[in-house]
Order: sequence, then C-alpha cells, then structure tokens
Amino acid sequence: MSRVLVTGAGSGLGAALARGFAARGDQVLVTDVDGDAAKAVADGIVAEHRALDVTTDDWAAAREWCAEHWGGLDVLVNNAGVGSGGRMERIPLADWDWIWDINVRGVVRGCAEFIPVFKEAGAGHLVNIASLAAIMNLPGMASYNVTKAGVLALSETLRHELRPYGITTTVVCPGFFQTNLNDRLRTPDPAALRLSRKLMASATVTADDVAARVIAGVAARRFLVHTHRDGRRAHRLKRLLPGVVDRQVAKYWARIRPAMEK
Repeated sequence: MSRVLVTGAGSGLGAALARGFAARGDQVLVTDVDGDAAKAVADGIVAEHRALDVTTDDWAAAREWCAEHWGGLDVLVNNAGVGSGGRMERIPLADWDWIWDINVRGVVRGCAEFIPVFKEAGAGHLVNIASLAAIMNLPGMASYNVTKAGVLALSETLRHELRPYGITTTVVCPGFFQTNLNDRLRTPDPAALRLSRKLMASATVTADDVAARVIAGVAARRFLVHTHRDGRRAHRLKRLLPGVVDRQVAKYWARIRPAMEK
C-alpha cells in the first residue's frame, strides 16, 4: 500500500487517478485549488483531502500534513494543469505567466518540496503529467506546448539525477481524451477553442482509461507513459521519419489556419 498525493484531483484526470489509486488499496490525499471539489472526490472514495494551490506555499503545508498523518509520502502525482491556445503573436504575456506558473512552476514546486522527503526515505516516485503536445508541438498551441515540453525536460533531468537515491520518475504524455480542460482554457482565438472542444467531444479515450494506464505505468516503474496508441505511433514516427511528420503537420496547419484568421 502506497501513500499517494494527487494534485488537481477535484475533477478530470486527477479525480480518475485518485479513484484508481484508492481502488488498488492505496492511501490517497486528494488535493485541488478548489477545496470543496477535492472533498467531494475524497468523500466518494474514502480518502483524505486538502485545498492546494500549486502556485503557492500550500505545498509546504501539504508536506507537513503528510509527515504528521502518514509519516511521509511514497508517490507524488503532479497532475494540476491548465490549457491555452492561439497564434503566437496574439497570446498576451499575462496568459504566458498564468500557464507557466501552473503547468511548470507548479510541478517544480511539488518536486522541490517532496524530493528531500523521498531522499530521506531512500525511496519515492514522482509522476509528472505532461502531454503529447510536449513532443508533437503543433502550431497554434505555443504556450501549452512550451509548458508541457518543460515538464518533459524536467522529468528527463530528474530521472537520472534522482535514480541514485532510490527515487523513480515517470512522465505521462496523453493525447486528447474526455476531460474538462476546456473549462479554464485561455485563448485569443475563438477558433482554437472550437477546435479543442471538437477534439475533446470526439475522443473515445476517457479519463478513467488514461488513469488506468498511468497507474499501470507507475506500477511497472516506467519512465515515459504514452496513454494513447496513436501517441506512441506519432512519437516513433517523429524519431524515425521526421520529414513525414513535418509534412503532416504542415497539412494540418494549412487546414485550420484559415479559421483562426477570421
């Protein structure tokens, strides 16, 4: 049985992860910037809950709670994140600050807070939720792509840096699946929001599907977890035949660019 803290667990993938870890018998601390949402999820799975804004010093209080009530932590899941899109020249710098603070600095804060706990214990597992956007870097998604690529780069660094201390790192790169990411999506381009909503609506993979694959990857101590078969294929194709991917991306952008320019 592991002691697991999940951020952004009041809804979407975070809630599905909390349910999945609880179902396998783990102790789960459900955290979210919305404390009431965290409580609702926790009540449904008989877990603990806390309000946690990943951009603040709430992290220190969460670490102290884990030390006091659990005597430590085994798995930290940095799941909290937000979405954004639009053409580069139209994205306000305030939106860059907003998404960077949550998607990158939020993960950095969590890792920095709990790595000393894991080092002291001689064990621990960091799970950072990135995105297939970290690898494919599609146009019209600059700010989101950059933040998720940052999470991937951080995870690759920590994989090697922390291994000598008995600490495992996993990074997750899901494609589109049914979630509520659009609820807080910021974009100056209405067409980008319409496209994101269309992709979400057409997705056949659910948050529970993704959570199950993440938890299986954690159990297997895998570093990179692709939750979608087409994501694995796209990553492999980009490595082996980058020219083919470049042509596909160019065709994709030629198809959606006119709508963004209206």
